[in-house]
Amino acid sequence: MPRFSTSSPEKTAALPGRDRLFLALLAVLSVAGYLFISQRYYRVGFPLDDAWIHQVYARTLIEHGEWAFRPGQPSAGSTSPLWSALLAVGFPLRLAPYCWAYLIGGFLLWGIALAVEKGVRQAIPAYRPPFPFAGALLTLEWHLVWAAVSGMETLLYGTLVTVILLSLMAESRRYVQTGFLIGISLWVRPDGITLLAPAVLTALLAERRWRQRGYALLGLFLGCGALILAYLVFNLTLSGVPWPNTFYAKQAEYAVLRQAPLLKRYFNQWLPPLTGAGILLLPGAIVWLVVAWRRRAWGALAGMFWFVAYLGLYAWRLPVTYQHGRYVMPAMGIFFAWGLLGLWRLATTPASPRGARLAVMGWRIGVYALVLLFWVQGGLAYARDVAFIESEMVATARWVEAHLPPQALVAAHDIGALGYFDSHPLLDLAGLVSPQVIPFLRDEARLAQYLDEQAVDYLVVFPDWYPSLTAGRAPIFETHAPYAPAQGGTNMAVYRWKP
Repeated sequence: MPRFSTSSPEKTAALPGRDRLFLALLAVLSVAGYLFISQRYYRVGFPLDDAWIHQVYARTLIEHGEWAFRPGQPSAGSTSPLWSALLAVGFPLRLAPYCWAYLIGGFLLWGIALAVEKGVRQAIPAYRPPFPFAGALLTLEWHLVWAAVSGMETLLYGTLVTVILLSLMAESRRYVQTGFLIGISLWVRPDGITLLAPAVLTALLAERRWRQRGYALLGLFLGCGALILAYLVFNLTLSGVPWPNTFYAKQAEYAVLRQAPLLKRYFNQWLPPLTGAGILLLPGAIVWLVVAWRRRAWGALAGMFWFVAYLGLYAWRLPVTYQHGRYVMPAMGIFFAWGLLGLWRLATTPASPRGARLAVMGWRIGVYALVLLFWVQGGLAYARDVAFIESEMVATARWVEAHLPPQALVAAHDIGALGYFDSHPLLDLAGLVSPQVIPFLRDEARLAQYLDEQAVDYLVVFPDWYPSLTAGRAPIFETHAPYAPAQGGTNMAVYRWKP
């Protein structure tokens, strides 16, 4: 397979220490900026209730040596065991829950920026700017900054995706190492298993002899086989099924969305990556696709095939785009990289007419202008998301801990903050740590029967999510915070379930 560059990978990818330091500083400022906006808007926190689920598993691991949401009740409710384990390090360091999560997120933002900057330098030898433009875009791209301060595994998985696909594009023959990274990605998100597809495709198409292909495939599976097997055994031991409970629960919860036409669902999956600078980077990605096809660069083409199929997988099984498309956020880093590669490919082509070069320069300025504009808009969106979680889930959890009888059984749909700030026994209506409700989690009549069977004492939900369960019941507590209604929702409420 012909290489993109004529230089050795080591020399082409070399990144001056000054640029590394600059990208680190930019990542710190970007993360700090979002936290500052959040603090000014309401207060510092996490923009997702799921972030607290990871914190609960992390704390239980440190304090009790168990993989459990509630001590003594092992469960597979964490989608990302590796992320929860990383968060656990913050507890003995007394940096949990916030500081440690933000530090890891900032480090990952820097890491993905370095990976893309080095990838562009390796693929385009003529790209030698006085300023690391490619990496800087990644540190300021609002989806990635949002992910960095979300308390979630999203950016860790996104960094692994980007590194793996850039490695395939650069024709790396380190198949064992690639397989190992794919195995690690599975411990971060279940969909990491899909990265085997572009790796296998690259091995089959890039290697010219069947013997070389065999060695390449063997290397891949040697690298990831033990990790994949350990992951499946881990979940089977905890819950009796090979995948985490969330894998099944989320698909069941949003099954109704699969009634929409598949083409419409697929189009919707493209909207988050294109919201912001992505819309101007799309032509660059198309340019890079053409370049890759002409050069028969199978690693790059396999990665692009994965991206298109990855969005299709979510359109097919989990067609949600809420929270700024957080399920497809991990694929955005490599998409932006391809867009930048196409952009800089045109910008560094010496034979281009003057008019074309001016057009490319205007295009480049437009990309970075949009990055800065949406960095601000993304910061405001992040602040609103944090305000929503803090004023609803966290506030309710603190009230429940302070006012309900100690042994009362609480049923709730959002269990993250409740699990962290409250010590009551919980029944999870979303099925993450109570998988027995997954078959009927959107059937309110069956849920009501189940709550009676389990002798539930209190119900904690948003009333518009469960209109039948809450009908005719007066709440004993409501948050009355303004942020949820401002976003078109209702306030979280606590109801007495037993008469």
